[in-house]
Amino acid sequence: MEDPVIRIPPYHYVHVLDLNSNITRVEVGPHTYIRQDHERVVFSPRRMVMVPPRHYCVVLNPVARGPAGAVLVDGAGQARLRHADLDIRLAQEPFPLYPGEEIQQDITPLQVVLADTALRLRALLDFKDEDGTKFVAGDEWLFEGPGTYIPCKEVEVVETLQATVIGYNQAIRLRARKECRDRRGTRRLTGEEWLVKQVGAYLPGVYEEVVDVVDAYILTDKKALHLRATRTFEDEQGRARRTGEEWLVTHEQSEAYIPEVFEEVVAEVTVTTLGPQQYCVVLDPVGPNGQPQLGQQRVVKGEKSFFLQPGERLQAGIQDVYVLSEDEGLLLQALQTIKDTREDGTEVLRRAGDRWLARGPLDYVPPAEVTVLERRRALALGDNEGVYVRDIRTGKVRVVTGQTYMLTEAEELWEKELSPAVEALLAEARGDPHTMDATRVHSSTSPDVGVHQRDRTRAVTYQVPHNAAVQVYDYRERQARVVLGPELVVLGPGEQLTVLSLSAGRPKRPHARRSLCLRLGPDFCADIVTIETADHARLQLQLAYNWHFELPEDPKALGRLFSVPDFMGDACKSLASRVRGAVAAVTFDDFHKNSNRLICSAVFGFDEGGRLREQLRFAPNGLVVTSVDIQSVEPVDQRTRDALQRSVQLAIEIATNSQEAAARHEAERLAQEARGRLERQRLLDQAEAERARRELLELEALSAAVESAGAARAEAQARAEAARIEGEAAILQAKLKAEAIAIETEAELSRLERAQAQELQAQRARAEVEAERAQALADVEASRVREVAKALGPDTIRDIARAGPELQVKLLQALGLQSTLITDGAAPLNLFTTARGLLGLTQLPESSAPQDPTL
Repeated sequence: MEDPVIRIPPYHYVHVLDLNSNITRVEVGPHTYIRQDHERVVFSPRRMVMVPPRHYCVVLNPVARGPAGAVLVDGAGQARLRHADLDIRLAQEPFPLYPGEEIQQDITPLQVVLADTALRLRALLDFKDEDGTKFVAGDEWLFEGPGTYIPCKEVEVVETLQATVIGYNQAIRLRARKECRDRRGTRRLTGEEWLVKQVGAYLPGVYEEVVDVVDAYILTDKKALHLRATRTFEDEQGRARRTGEEWLVTHEQSEAYIPEVFEEVVAEVTVTTLGPQQYCVVLDPVGPNGQPQLGQQRVVKGEKSFFLQPGERLQAGIQDVYVLSEDEGLLLQALQTIKDTREDGTEVLRRAGDRWLARGPLDYVPPAEVTVLERRRALALGDNEGVYVRDIRTGKVRVVTGQTYMLTEAEELWEKELSPAVEALLAEARGDPHTMDATRVHSSTSPDVGVHQRDRTRAVTYQVPHNAAVQVYDYRERQARVVLGPELVVLGPGEQLTVLSLSAGRPKRPHARRSLCLRLGPDFCADIVTIETADHARLQLQLAYNWHFELPEDPKALGRLFSVPDFMGDACKSLASRVRGAVAAVTFDDFHKNSNRLICSAVFGFDEGGRLREQLRFAPNGLVVTSVDIQSVEPVDQRTRDALQRSVQLAIEIATNSQEAAARHEAERLAQEARGRLERQRLLDQAEAERARRELLELEALSAAVESAGAARAEAQARAEAARIEGEAAILQAKLKAEAIAIETEAELSRLERAQAQELQAQRARAEVEAERAQALADVEASRVREVAKALGPDTIRDIARAGPELQVKLLQALGLQSTLITDGAAPLNLFTTARGLLGLTQLPESSAPQDPTL
């Protein structure tokens, strides 16, 4: 149950509702209120609204007050309200809120407006301020600082304006939002714009808005300003500017320039500086009246610096003066009739369209009436170099070679067109790395792949290799000429090289290779031909032909060399057809036995006497085939090839093992015989050494006897003659000693000589024994071979030689084949000489005749 006693503290209040009259009143503390039974307290005590100094609040639906400030009530005693009205209350004593009052805006500090700041205010209702000024709803004005703004219910703050600081070389651009007067008192129309250039802080008026801050353009001696008038006006100098008029402002007029409102900056123009060897052509130059002269030109030479006026432009920028050396010239053309000076100083009249050549050495600046068509340089041509020159007046083209030549004003270089295939072949002949593969496999489909561009004005040259021929056709004269190498061909304006499209590869593929020169040979070519014998054995032959061309004695008949475009393909097709036709009539066994004879007879044929021809000649182009070689013969069926190869390998292994066993047995026997002879020789050498030692001992004994006899004789003579001469005895004794020493020395020398002689004799004997041993081994090997052959007999050897082939024949018969020939690609079978012997032709010399492989 609610407590009827309500204690209201100081500066608090409560609302009490009288349930009988339905009227709410305010009870303010400090007070102890006793609630009656017919009353109800709306809310517990609340603190009064306290507005501190320099603050305010906004009350919605405030109570009406009398002149003395008392609250007015209606007849029922209810406080009278001003509905939908506002009351701004500043700092005052705390106050309660009467029933129906609301705080629309809480306590808010008053707004302080600083210096260079303003509030833009707008009237919401018609009212008069304290000064008696009347305002109409919608009026706007500024509250400029410094100051404190006291809000009013009839006024709203639209925005806060800040002053714009204008620095040096700056201005602000203003726009009038409606008709007004600016701060200088000048009347401004709605939308009008103007500049304020005064340095300092500028606070725009109530109907002014800042569009932009404009910085000044700093102008120097290298920079100017290009301006355009957007409407007709009068500038600061008092000069009238019309709409669209353009002019230039330089640093001489102003170092820092701020464009006016009706001035548009087109661009910043940089200075044009010309050096001592430079010039420029100004198009549409500005005349003395300040207007551009459309269609005119002015040549400006250096040294000079200037600004391009509006409407002026450079024709080709800054150009260098033409400095011509002795071997240079300028091709000039007059745009209109002018007077010119020749090299000798005489004047000449140049009409519009005239062309002439100014030759160096000189420095040339073309006038505005003259255009430079081309800068020409003398062409230094060697003996093997040339260029194509065309006379533009007659159209005649000629070749200039072997000199230093400069084109005249009536001449120009002419480009000779060649087909992409010829371009690629010429580049390959020059060794150009970009075209090494240009004429290979892809040459038939895309001959211009990788072709490096040549100078088409240069004379086309081609070095004809040794023992080769090139055909050159002149389309103007309608005649061809053939050049034999080694020679250098220089093509004329109407001449073209004949391109040969030859077959290549194994087997031959048409148009696989292109060439400009025809090799005359002798050379060889190889081809793979698939044949089928009469018993339907399919074989693959790899044939090689030796060929060359016969040159006619008449030079005019050399053209027949190029009468057959693909001589290689036609020759190989013809020879392959002959071979297939000849092999188709024989069985495989006959072809295996007589393959070389069959192929040679098919290729060369026989003469009237039935002898095999030595060559085959193709009459249309003089191609001569001199020989044919069967490089390989392989069965087309893989199973047949494998079976034959295994049988041949087995036969070779059997024969090899038997030969190794016989050779090993013979080597062991010869080694034992050699060891016996060596032992016997050692014993003989020992006996000879013993005999020599015995002779040495005999000589030593004889020497000792001679020495003892001499001593005894000397002693007897000494005793007999001792009394006679004592001195001679000593001398004689000394002589005898000397003789004894000599004898000993001679004996020793003799002994050494005999020992060395014996040693030398022993070494010689051993060398002879070794030689005899080697000879004996050779004799034994030869005798072994003869004995083996004699023991086997001719029939046995023939049976051994035929055993392998017969085994192969049996294997072939078991496989259903009559005969075959198996060889590998590493060891080709040469049947040239064998075929000659089989056919009964001239035999080879005995020294070069092939030996029987079985011997």
